[in-house]
Amino acid sequence: MDTEELRATQAPLKDKYRERPESALVTLHADAELDGLGISCKVETGRAVVEAGLHPATGGDGTLACSGDMLLEALAACAGVTLRAVATSLGLAVRGGRVRAEGDLDFRGTLAVAKDAPVGFRAIRLSFDLDTDASEEQLATLKKLTERYCVVFQTLRTPPEFAVTLAANQG
Repeated sequence: MDTEELRATQAPLKDKYRERPESALVTLHADAELDGLGISCKVETGRAVVEAGLHPATGGDGTLACSGDMLLEALAACAGVTLRAVATSLGLAVRGGRVRAEGDLDFRGTLAVAKDAPVGFRAIRLSFDLDTDASEEQLATLKKLTERYCVVFQTLRTPPEFAVTLAANQG
């Protein structure tokens, strides 16, 4: 795809988002499945092989995972593994379950349609549906410690300082 093709693909989307801002809001999700076999989980975003590309709301064809898909996939996987590790350390039996990460993106910001619209997620929700006999008190502790030790959750909650570099090999 060259510059003109990208602009031609994105132009009708930008017009649509200007005219109907609510159409730019898309909810992405990732689901992770916990099994009873250890400290791991399987994450599904609807793609067998994760290859990054543009989301259809920015001109992609819908066959590739966008950065938002991959961020939610990382959150669901990290939260699932962290929950399993915390449950194991607390001696809580979690026979299985699901972790769901959902995030609302407003593509007006991503496509520079509206300067007041965020670039990135407007909101993210993380939920767990567990197969366990743990008490409400134990579940509260499990949730609290999972939030505390989930690297991706903590990074999203309090972003670290980071630097960006760009090197170009100009020939």
